[in-house]
Amino acid sequence: MYTLEDIQKRINNIQDLHSIVRTMKVLASISIRQYEKAVESLVDYARTTEMALQVTLRNRAALVEAKTKQVERLFGVIVIGSDQGMCGQFNEQIASYTLKRLDNMGIPQQRRSVFALGSRVVSRLESMGQPVDHFLPVPSSVEGIRPTVQDLLWQIDRWREEENRDTMYIFHNRLISSSQSRPRTTRFWPIDPDDFRFLEKKAWPTNNVPTYSMPWQDLFSAILRQYLYVALSRSLAESLASENTNRLLSMQVAERNIEEKIAEFTNIYHQQRQNSITSELLDVVSGFEILMKDDQK
Repeated sequence: MYTLEDIQKRINNIQDLHSIVRTMKVLASISIRQYEKAVESLVDYARTTEMALQVTLRNRAALVEAKTKQVERLFGVIVIGSDQGMCGQFNEQIASYTLKRLDNMGIPQQRRSVFALGSRVVSRLESMGQPVDHFLPVPSSVEGIRPTVQDLLWQIDRWREEENRDTMYIFHNRLISSSQSRPRTTRFWPIDPDDFRFLEKKAWPTNNVPTYSMPWQDLFSAILRQYLYVALSRSLAESLASENTNRLLSMQVAERNIEEKIAEFTNIYHQQRQNSITSELLDVVSGFEILMKDDQK
């Protein structure tokens, strides 16, 4: 049986936890909007990069296609998860989806190198039997996306030049509604030759087609690297928006549970306090009756 002091202490502790959860909700909401704005900006940047590719690919798509056709032997796999918890099934979802998708594509474990972002998804992948060869923490802000993507680009260069990995995929969760996310697979290397042919034939929006003076190969390589930069940045921003949405939903569930606990213990406190008052009143009445009997004698 709890004393009134014990119950009050429990209520105070739960209220402190309630304050923490509400703060986490606010932070998650702010982060969601920041990452959604980052995705919107990257969509515009991707459109600009695509137009630059369109200019450089005029009458050259066949040449690029011949260079990008390679025998698919070794694979690079990037998986984006989280470092922080309290985000539901976020990491379990992307880890299980990644391994199932790789198996369905017929990519055996010995031919794939996995680069994971987020310590929690590393644990999930390894517990499912998939070794993780490289690891990076997930950026904690929009400002952290750029250096993280630069590290990924360095790893991609290493995969291509040192390990002869010619096909690369990225797996991440992204929002499909305000409260629901879904895993996504993107093959970002090699770029599909159909994309190059489409850009070559696509009409320019004005009558004035831009020109360039630097060597074509240097320009194309620089734009292509920006194209990859945008693709990786967008995947990372989408994943971070999804992670914080999952965290917000988890905090909302936790808040409801905490509020129910506060109400439960508050009711217990009031009931026990009333019982204590009633008991004290009964003692007073009982004592008064005894005194009255003594006076009558």
